[in-house]
Amino acid sequence: MNHTSDSPSGSFCVAALYHFARFERFDSVREPLQALCEENGVKGTLLLAREGINGTIAGTDDGIAAVLSYLRAQPEFAGLEHKESRASKMPFLRMKVRLKKEIVTMGVEDIDPKRIVGTYVEPTDWNALISDPDTIVIDTRNDYETAIGIFQGAVDPKTKTFREFPDWVKNNAGLHNKPKIAMYCTGGIRCEKATAFMKEQGFDEVYHLKGGILKYLEEVPEQESLWEGACFVFDERVSVTHGLKEGDHRLCHACREPITPEVRQSPKFEEGVSCPHCYDTRSEADRDRYRQRQLQIELARKRGERHLGS
Repeated sequence: MNHTSDSPSGSFCVAALYHFARFERFDSVREPLQALCEENGVKGTLLLAREGINGTIAGTDDGIAAVLSYLRAQPEFAGLEHKESRASKMPFLRMKVRLKKEIVTMGVEDIDPKRIVGTYVEPTDWNALISDPDTIVIDTRNDYETAIGIFQGAVDPKTKTFREFPDWVKNNAGLHNKPKIAMYCTGGIRCEKATAFMKEQGFDEVYHLKGGILKYLEEVPEQESLWEGACFVFDERVSVTHGLKEGDHRLCHACREPITPEVRQSPKFEEGVSCPHCYDTRSEADRDRYRQRQLQIELARKRGERHLGS
């Protein structure tokens, strides 16, 4: 049965998940998992590797439940946890199940969160930890993510990719100035490897936000929150805010940077063509090419279709 309609609440269920496990047979699961997702109208991306699974998928409540049930029926993923939010429209164009070397790419050999990892902190206890003057708070996400939201007082490494994070740690001796390190990311997976790395670098008291920013925004009331801004998400919603409500950011389709309604008022913004982040780094020939793509997107929209470049 193909479940492609909206869920009863009028919105799609979005499930973010990851699980570290010894998963030697990961390549044999790709095809049946892909087929199951397609059969249930589920779209998104799931990454499979010897170290486990990671990804975000969206669909009807029944469709997501079917996929999660299949995954938890695998012995390696019996303890799989996931985080749910809602989307007013399907936030993905297609379903991709991919085989990878790592489910989150840090590029450091022998980092194993199943062997050594930081101490999990529940969202309800997070404010007390990061307000402690003996704590250094580190955002492990990349610069385009931190640009639209961050915890009060957090250190922003301004990395372009997660691969840069280990070198950033090694080059910042000041991280040893306080006894506690508190780390966070979108859903928790980057911190699994980041805290494991920190422990191996000799840091003793290393903590991370269980369930990441998404779980914090879901559970902590806005009036008590120490989060400022919106949280970048890797789908067409672009961002979510407190209560996991959809934010008002959109992506510039030229440079993939998140942009606010204010930025869209700039003379350097042109839908699908440019924004202030990239205008000065693109040629007029580039913009002409983007305009042609945008024209095809708009024509597809008028036909009631979705262009793959949108």
